[in-house]
Amino acid sequence: MQPNTFDVTEKRRRITMFKVGKHWIFKYFFDDKETFQELADYYNKDSYRFEFNTIGERNKALKLLERRGFDIDLVEDLKGYVVKLPKYSKYAPVLKNSVAHIETLDKRIFLMKDMAAVEEAQRMGAQVVEVDVKF
Repeated sequence: MQPNTFDVTEKRRRITMFKVGKHWIFKYFFDDKETFQELADYYNKDSYRFEFNTIGERNKALKLLERRGFDIDLVEDLKGYVVKLPKYSKYAPVLKNSVAHIETLDKRIFLMKDMAAVEEAQRMGAQVVEVDVKF
């Protein structure tokens, strides 16, 4: 008797790419060096994120990532992805999963890399910001 075989569809990985000002940005750790190397020109090592200044650059990256097995969510409305913490609270774990952040007199505001990161930040005490934030 032969074992039951069936087609297994490989689960595709997701990246959320945000429009922030005139740029498109995302944060992702690539397991394979090849994908990172192909996008290295767009990597901002100070912010630990990929940044695309033009639609052409963004589209080139989208094609590459899709060929490499990624699904990309393009987000222009940041609502739901932005959280805040009081200025003097522990914030390192939230910062690690953020794409961008700013500080005000009394709080730190973070654009999280995806919805799972938003949920994790909420478990750490962050609150979702209900107003538009410019990064």
